[in-house]
Amino acid sequence: MQIAIGSDHAGYEWKEKVKEILTKFGHTVTDFGTKSKDSVDYPDFGLQVAHKVANGDFDYGVNICWTGNGMAIASNKVKGIRAGLAVNPEMAHLTRLHNNANLLVLAQKYTPEEDLEEIVRQFLETKFEGGRHLRRVEKIMGEESEKS
Repeated sequence: MQIAIGSDHAGYEWKEKVKEILTKFGHTVTDFGTKSKDSVDYPDFGLQVAHKVANGDFDYGVNICWTGNGMAIASNKVKGIRAGLAVNPEMAHLTRLHNNANLLVLAQKYTPEEDLEEIVRQFLETKFEGGRHLRRVEKIMGEESEKS
């Protein structure tokens, strides 16, 4: 799979670790920055990733910041993005299973390093369940259509 990844300075360390995990799993990773721990604005990087996923240039995206909230808010402003914050493997599993998320958001502050690999695995390997969840996701997507 083709995976886009981005972070701000506060998510930089986890971004580097997640890139290694994704590569180990056999995926192609494109890093949209940041490239250091120097202070930056998270929307500058998170929005790039979200747009690339929404445009179909990448299969999935991963955005990382300190709490995950900023990246989740920014990512979900992009039409076609369903970004899910996951601080543990079960959240990653459920955001794919129930919400058909196409962008994983991680919180460096709240996500234990030892859980990163399983969170990424759950996100990428879980298939959307559909059924009653499809109706709910369609309502969200319908809201985007009404605002266009």
